[in-house]
Amino acid sequence: MLRVSTKMLYTQSVGYINNTLTKLTELNEQASSQKRVNKPSDDPTGTATILNLRTTLSAYDQYTENASTAKSWLSGSDSTLLQVSALLSKLKGLAQQASNDPMSADNLTQIAYEARQYYEQLVALANTKYQGMSLYGGQDTDGDAFNECLWMTTNNATLSASNSFSISGDSKITVLVKFVNSNVSGNGTALMSDSDVMYSIDGGRTYLDGSITSNGSGQLTLNLPESGTSLTFAHDSTINISATSNSSYNAGTWLWIRPTAVYNGDDADASSTTVNGMGAGTKLVAGTARGSFSGNTIVRIDNDSPVAMNGEIKYSYSLDNGLTWVTGNTAAADTTSNSSTLDVATGGLLTLTPNGSNLLQPGAQFVISPATAGVSLRVSPSEVVQVNDVGKDIFGGVYQSASAVLSNGGARLSVNSSNTSTVFSSLSTLYTSNGGTATKNMFETVGNLVAFLETNNKDGVAQCLESLKLAQTQITTAVASVGGRENRIATTQTILTNLTGSVTTQLSSVEDVDITKLLTALSQQETAYEAVLKSSSLVISKSLMDYL
Repeated sequence: MLRVSTKMLYTQSVGYINNTLTKLTELNEQASSQKRVNKPSDDPTGTATILNLRTTLSAYDQYTENASTAKSWLSGSDSTLLQVSALLSKLKGLAQQASNDPMSADNLTQIAYEARQYYEQLVALANTKYQGMSLYGGQDTDGDAFNECLWMTTNNATLSASNSFSISGDSKITVLVKFVNSNVSGNGTALMSDSDVMYSIDGGRTYLDGSITSNGSGQLTLNLPESGTSLTFAHDSTINISATSNSSYNAGTWLWIRPTAVYNGDDADASSTTVNGMGAGTKLVAGTARGSFSGNTIVRIDNDSPVAMNGEIKYSYSLDNGLTWVTGNTAAADTTSNSSTLDVATGGLLTLTPNGSNLLQPGAQFVISPATAGVSLRVSPSEVVQVNDVGKDIFGGVYQSASAVLSNGGARLSVNSSNTSTVFSSLSTLYTSNGGTATKNMFETVGNLVAFLETNNKDGVAQCLESLKLAQTQITTAVASVGGRENRIATTQTILTNLTGSVTTQLSSVEDVDITKLLTALSQQETAYEAVLKSSSLVISKSLMDYL
């Protein structure tokens, strides 16, 4: 028979009290937090599930925030482009009115003033920013995408193609320049250095005498002091001259110094993709890349010994800066010893050519750096959306290529026609009497329109009409692109909302407490605790003195 001592009674009673109190405390904690699992020991397996679900929810929250940010960027761009299109419609109306109606020079001047205001507004719209970041500067989001500058249009195709120019100074009105010779009564040709120059700053109503000077390097400068500008040509050229009284734009060489916009942002032109070698022998090999590359790609030669370019080349490539490699790739041997083309990822090709040697050394690496200009946000595990655009590919203007900037140590050069090109076509600087060449370059088109309106050139205004239509089509295409991305964002947001709700429900089923069951258990545990306290008090209150 088991002997129950007083100590044992006390110990067991206290144990019963502590056990019921612990369970009651746990239930109270669940009631307070509304959580079934408050620490890992409550449910180790459930805790692991909870942590995984919380990580998933955190990722969805970030995707949702990214999608909201992307929607704001794209909404701002959509609104901006629609305003640009509306301004182009107004400019088309002005151009049609100016080219068709029998208007006086004063009427054209009034229209020209309105057109110049629209031009400046277009530049401001192209520099639209979202939270201080440029919508159209590519990855260069800090500064303005475009700056106003001066450019030159001429009716002399030979001069436009055979010479380059730079413009100094600034002018808020078109400077009209013609070459004359006081000894000539009709038209003729002469070297620019042997000609006289006249210019107008009031639309051709009156002309001032300029001067032509040369320097030791053969450059010729047209000095136009009252205009606040000067125009420098790289060398002398043969031009068409006319009498000082000539006012026909179809006779003689004419120049219009007029407004345009220079693009300051990044571009994604294929020519900007670079290949840099690392390791033994790479200085003796030149690499070029073409095709599609989503980001920096590293190609590594895996042959055990040096291999000629016409041999079998084993190689690997990495899309994550060398963290992981796609191995086992082979370029079959061929009969071409002066080049070898390696297929990289999906749609990318690396071509290696000798630059002193046709041998590829084991372990040699070639880093392909594609031109990227878009700012992209990840809005789902498998979807990335570009939220901004390259301004020059929408609005045109003039720009300096990335290679030209890199050759100058990364700093932009002083703008001139030898280092700065017109976007889409080099012909937008040319006006001809037979209709010229239409372009979708908005800033060049509007710059020419302003110049021709300010100088009473109705033929030039008429030429701008077709270009205005092309420019507006270009803007409409950009609007469609932005709208398509907005639709993708809207769909993604709906999917994220549904996924977040589903994961939240799943997390709640694992982590949250069932209130009905909790209240029932809490009531039962309170009753149990009170019963243990009462029974324990009866036992503990008895002592030897009660029996003496």
